[in-house]
Amino acid sequence: MPKIVVEKSGPLKGSVRISGAKNAVLPIMAAALLAEEKCIIEDVPDLKDVNVMSAVLRSLGSEVTKLENGSLEIYTPEIKTAEAPYELITKMRASFFVMGPLLARLKNAKIPLPGGCAIGARPVDLHLKGFKSLGVEINIEHGYIEGKADKLVGNTIYLDFPSVGATENIMMAATLAEGVTIIENAAEEPEITDLANFLNKLGANIKGAGTDTIKITGVERLGGTRHQVIPDRIETGTYMVAAAITGGDITIENVVPNHIKPVIAKLRECGVDIEEMDDALRVRSTGELKAVDVTTLPYPGFPTDLQSQFMGLMTVANGSSVVNETVFENRFMHVSELTRMGAKIRIEGHSAVVEGIKRLEGAKVSATDLRAGATLILAGLVAEGKTEIHNIYHIDRGYVEIESKLTSLGARIYREED
Repeated sequence: MPKIVVEKSGPLKGSVRISGAKNAVLPIMAAALLAEEKCIIEDVPDLKDVNVMSAVLRSLGSEVTKLENGSLEIYTPEIKTAEAPYELITKMRASFFVMGPLLARLKNAKIPLPGGCAIGARPVDLHLKGFKSLGVEINIEHGYIEGKADKLVGNTIYLDFPSVGATENIMMAATLAEGVTIIENAAEEPEITDLANFLNKLGANIKGAGTDTIKITGVERLGGTRHQVIPDRIETGTYMVAAAITGGDITIENVVPNHIKPVIAKLRECGVDIEEMDDALRVRSTGELKAVDVTTLPYPGFPTDLQSQFMGLMTVANGSSVVNETVFENRFMHVSELTRMGAKIRIEGHSAVVEGIKRLEGAKVSATDLRAGATLILAGLVAEGKTEIHNIYHIDRGYVEIESKLTSLGARIYREED
């Protein structure tokens, strides 16, 4: 199993291009199951999760072809089975997105309970509540969820929590349902808008994506399209923190600044200079950082997927800060790893109190989940000596070529066999 080694690096400088969003491309790939014609998805990030989703789609009967320049062609004239394979679904939580499209096209789906990062319970009950409202009979036994319906009929569905996954899965199922479906208290993330734009290009009738009320008028069939995935706002935020923590000057390209407003605002509070352009950001830092408090919230609040990176930044800021996690109940697993590096953090319920220190120390640490892995890299950039990061398969699930991108900015980072 390889590990990533990070050595203390000077201020990072240069420019870096952000890849297509992992959290946008996975539901879009699943949604391609709804189309009876070819779909070409552009700017697909080269990630393990994308490869797993490709394998899931192939197992269901899709032809999935990697094209040049990072595009993916998906063609599913016929879905050959309603049962998704256990060994793939349990690898990645996002593979559960195939349930909505399978129910829409076949009125039948059998899906193993999903896997993924261990950052909280993240149950699929809201997905199932939505499917039931559309007329699906749900049975759960022996680790499988089975859904069957004579037909899907539109309904008004209120989500108890604005779950991104549930909003997307219900929206996909409703595209081919009879009548009108309204999702209330829907999640508002940019990835949902991107999925709705993709579905509308296929011929769906979806209005209100990006607001808390989405209206889907069912259609009889969906065709094909070409669609470019939005940039990854979490990768964007990670490189913004890399500039801030190292006292660097980085121009980050292929960005939608509007998607990361709370991150821009918080970094400015820290004393970081950020220049916004149409599709880029220039982030400049002296390395002298002020401690600020952060509370994660559903979009458009501060993203939970950037909470650990921001906490890493606060470990070397001047003063003390409080990080409140309101989205996932188990998202402080990186704290014990940061404390190995000398960070002063204490957990109080759903909050972490961070006392800024002058310097971190390199150590052997473990990536407990995807974003925690990125945080340890960021901490390693400013820690004295070497930081060895193990369990890096988590990092590879969400960041394209993170070592080469950081190396191009002047970081001392490399991968070696353990």
